[in-house]
Amino acid sequence: MSKKIIILNGSPRKAGNTAALTSEFAKGAREAGNTVTEFFLGSMNIHGCKGCFGGGKNPDSPCVQKDDMDKIYPVYKEADIVVLASPLYYWTISGQLKTAFDRLFAVAECDPNYRNPKKESVLIMAAEGHGFEESEHWYDRLEKHLGWKSLGKILCGGVMAVGDIKDKQELKDAYELGKAIG
Repeated sequence: MSKKIIILNGSPRKAGNTAALTSEFAKGAREAGNTVTEFFLGSMNIHGCKGCFGGGKNPDSPCVQKDDMDKIYPVYKEADIVVLASPLYYWTISGQLKTAFDRLFAVAECDPNYRNPKKESVLIMAAEGHGFEESEHWYDRLEKHLGWKSLGKILCGGVMAVGDIKDKQELKDAYELGKAIG
């Protein structure tokens, strides 16, 4: 059975190492018959969450703020799988990804008990170094809190300049993970 996949790419570089990983993942996922929609958050107009608890009144546009999140909400709600993709910035995900993910709370506000929709997920990251422990800690706790199921993590260290990722095993791993979904 095909699945709907949303990729939230928090890298500001559309042709960077994180994008190379998401491209391979998406290629494998599409070959397996899945639908993939990727959002490059760095080029979108997305404001930070206000913590107002005012969302959830309109399921089609759940947040009180009106910005590019309105493009993401319908795809997110329909998605079976959420891919969180980011370069490693100071031992965690980028601000672009964190900002967008925080705003997904407006979808939970549509439920009277603030339940998030149940999803499967993937973490994809690229970094100059190899210290992914803080990001993995955050991701693992997030999955547990949301009641989501992680399908895997692709963590590629040693890649700083655009193109450093060429010929890295993690590209093949990303493709294979995408291909395995179906």
